[in-house]
Amino acid sequence: MTLRRNQLAALAGAVERVRRFDAPADTALSAFFREHPEIGARDRALVSDGTFAYLRRKASLETLAQTTDPRLLAYAVAVREFGHSVRDIEPAINAADARWLAGFKGRLHEPLAPAVAADVPDWLWHRLGEIFDDAARASLTRAWQAPAPLDLRANVMKTTRDAALAALAADGLRVSATPYAPHGLRVEGRPSLAHHPWLVDGRLEVQDEGSQLIGVLVAPRRSDMVVDFCAGAGGKTLLLGAMMRSQGRLYAFDVIAKRLARLTPRLARSGLSNVHPQVIAHERDAKVKRLARKIDRVLVDAPCTGFGTLRRNPDLKWRQTPEDLRELTAKQARILDAASTLVKPGGRLVYATCSVLPEENDAIVDAFLGAHGDFAERDAAFLLAQAHVQLDTGARLRLRPDIHGCDGFFAAVLERAP
Repeated sequence: MTLRRNQLAALAGAVERVRRFDAPADTALSAFFREHPEIGARDRALVSDGTFAYLRRKASLETLAQTTDPRLLAYAVAVREFGHSVRDIEPAINAADARWLAGFKGRLHEPLAPAVAADVPDWLWHRLGEIFDDAARASLTRAWQAPAPLDLRANVMKTTRDAALAALAADGLRVSATPYAPHGLRVEGRPSLAHHPWLVDGRLEVQDEGSQLIGVLVAPRRSDMVVDFCAGAGGKTLLLGAMMRSQGRLYAFDVIAKRLARLTPRLARSGLSNVHPQVIAHERDAKVKRLARKIDRVLVDAPCTGFGTLRRNPDLKWRQTPEDLRELTAKQARILDAASTLVKPGGRLVYATCSVLPEENDAIVDAFLGAHGDFAERDAAFLLAQAHVQLDTGARLRLRPDIHGCDGFFAAVLERAP
């Protein structure tokens, strides 16, 4: 299929916008589309896919392209990432650019430095080498170079997974049950489902399988008081509420009102009435203190580098620095300590991140346990087996996209002594 001049120009404009790295890529891309309403829906899908392909493969693309010119990078994405031939592009470009593109294609098999070939910054490549053996590091970074699948969760307040599977299959979608999460579905390809009736009315929610498994470890009971301490837009909040069958009381805390506001429309279509979103000023807010030692289940989905989600959020690897990591680990320790004050005797605290780095995961949990003798760790694999989830990554949950097919997640289950 021949690409049009305006499609390539739009892709170049989007690449130029996101590579400033002054905002999350999805935010920057949304702003770009608002500034260019002339770009139609079909072309927006092409531009979005191309922009994220560029972010996933930025290091190798720019090295082989020998340029950071967004116009030429758009051509490079079209040829290497989308599989277009030079002939597909030629009608839309000038003769000089066509010659450049032919040269780029001729360089595609040139050897690259390891970090460049893996499309990660040098510091992260070396850090991964300290954590994993060479084969595991190569496998993980290869997985990050590909787009993530679309995972959904059947909202048990309104439907079942079997009903959702049948409905989506009847619509011609290639869909299957997720291998681990009991209510998850995985859709193949890149279908646009934002306006699908099952998502519009809340029977289905977009949620990665790994995120769903965190809820299984929290395991809230119907009569419990539960706190989602870093709720964000509320994906895990909605899962916990559905697991509670809209009974008990579920608080959704976050320090950013705008982020928590994104929960409001999702909550309205979820069928839940037990969720109470609350903006807090900081982790020691009075709203937190008044619940001290009263909560049955606390989830700390801590702010982190997000490196487990690089298939979906590839800009994070270019925006995060070692200094950011140090700041995050200090914040994670503070948040976990504050959240632990909520847990009642015999209650459960789940610490989770979407990171694969031990300084955000094991180091935080180990330090917490060393300072809090009244908390003991539970075996995550045993708890998953109790919930009929056949997944054993050890006492702590460790998910990787190259092994488990979902985003990279970590979770540890801690319980306060009765």
